[in-house]
Amino acid sequence: MRTKMRLLGFRGAAVKPLNEEAAAELGAELLGEALVFGVGGLCLYLEYLRQAGQSRRREEHLEQTLSDLRQGLERLQRDLDELRAQGHAQGGAGHAQVASGHAQVTSGH
Repeated sequence: MRTKMRLLGFRGAAVKPLNEEAAAELGAELLGEALVFGVGGLCLYLEYLRQAGQSRRREEHLEQTLSDLRQGLERLQRDLDELRAQGHAQGGAGHAQVASGHAQVTSGH
């Protein structure tokens, strides 16, 4: 009874001793409430862990996707550099062929 009174905010109030039946009933009620709050708190904690795990997996997936995109971009950049190097190695001859081919297509209309 003292514990219940303290939980309700009464400090130092004189409490008459309870008979055995009332004390057992009050103890069972407090135990039941503690059990309900404990289970509720556990459910909240487990849901938090589940959400945190999902968030972490989603972030890892995004990081992997970003890494794959960066690697693809680097590969494309290397390919572009190689093509430019091949174009420069062929010199102006490649440009002249493209220009004459363009002139032929234009005159064909």
